[in-house]
Amino acid sequence: MKIEGVLPAIRSMKDFERVLEVKQDYVVFLETRLSQVKSLVKYAHQAKKKVIIHADLVQGLKVDEYGMEYLINDVKVDGIISTRANVIATAKRHNITGIQRLFAIDSHALDHNLKVCKKVQPDYIEVLPGIIPHVIKEIREETGIPIIAGGLIRTKEDAMNVLNGDASAITTSDKHLWDL
Repeated sequence: MKIEGVLPAIRSMKDFERVLEVKQDYVVFLETRLSQVKSLVKYAHQAKKKVIIHADLVQGLKVDEYGMEYLINDVKVDGIISTRANVIATAKRHNITGIQRLFAIDSHALDHNLKVCKKVQPDYIEVLPGIIPHVIKEIREETGIPIIAGGLIRTKEDAMNVLNGDASAITTSDKHLWDL
């Protein structure tokens, strides 16, 4: 899967219908309940959307090997986002896109996360906050892995600056940015 541009991210059911109308091929489910996830993915697929789900944020899902098998084999997600290296490794073993989410909160956290990414080799790295161009560039150069920027991208200018820099995509829950 090649991910570029804006990835609309939904946090609530009220945004679900809107996200099905945008031109982007991918949608990201940031928060959902286990009882809803299968039908939501089915409807999104019917609307020709590829679904990336943040596994750590599915309420009621134990994010272990069995929980991942459920998302991959039964729900049929197209990609997984997680802060957990074992979850990304499982996604990769099952040949779906694995996106390692990392928080660039300080130098120590960044160094630790870079080691994890080099070991796991996710398909993409999602960097939060996504508005720090020199950190995104450093991570991209250090790992050679494409970057998705997320968090604190609030304006069209922010989004365009990130996309014109070293990130190949952004995730945003701001509906005003979904049609960029």
